[in-house]
Amino acid sequence: MSRDLPSAAEASAILARKRSRPLRRPPPRAGRSLAPLIKALDARFGQGAEGLKTRWREIAGDMLGARTEPTKLIKGRNGAGATLEIKVDGPAAALIQHQAPQLLQRVRLILGEGVVARLRIVQGPVRPAPARASASKPARLKAPLDAAAEAKLQAELAGAPDGPLKAALLKLGREVLRKQS
Repeated sequence: MSRDLPSAAEASAILARKRSRPLRRPPPRAGRSLAPLIKALDARFGQGAEGLKTRWREIAGDMLGARTEPTKLIKGRNGAGATLEIKVDGPAAALIQHQAPQLLQRVRLILGEGVVARLRIVQGPVRPAPARASASKPARLKAPLDAAAEAKLQAELAGAPDGPLKAALLKLGREVLRKQS
């Protein structure tokens, strides 16, 4: 026995009368639950060497910051200050050793007094730090040649066949003429 399907109007009337089950509420986000735990752990243990990595160039200076990186913070026993382990390119280890008191002062300014008591220098390859945006200068646009110099250059290279060689000669000629003026 086959049944006829309801029309669109009948279907909307049936759906208006019937109540469907309400949608389940999604679970709370993990960040909401973990935020208090992370704050408590951060207050208890600190950020460690990861907190220093972001500001290491500021602490060590540009020259030493490029040749060193903090690797880990080793907790001291019985509440003593921690030891900061620094990975250093070979020849820069002597510089770091001589500048250890100044580095410790700067680290204490960032992390707080008594957090770091000593530096431990470990020689090894250092990952290059990401380039800072303020250090890179925007490329300067070169001033175009004046119309007479450009026309003269075009006339001199008119006999050359079109292609990459002619384009390279035009570029070279423009640079030479720019430097002369």
